[in-house]
Amino acid sequence: MRVSIDGGLCIGAGQCALTSPQFFTQDDEGFGTVLPEREGGGPDPDDALLDEAVRACPVQAITLDEEEAEAPGA
Repeated sequence: MRVSIDGGLCIGAGQCALTSPQFFTQDDEGFGTVLPEREGGGPDPDDALLDEAVRACPVQAITLDEEEAEAPGA
């Protein structure tokens, strides 16, 4: 699963970082970003929190792609 945030939609509400800090943080301007080591998503016990973060985003800027993410360098 691949996790991404549409920077054009994000308004910096911070719900992603509050709900699922294992996957998200906020940049210097306060906009949500996916932690680099978590762009590939799970499987992970925190996946339920990831789903909740997607639902909590007020502008639906978070996308979960159910396709398996490619390994770096592949």
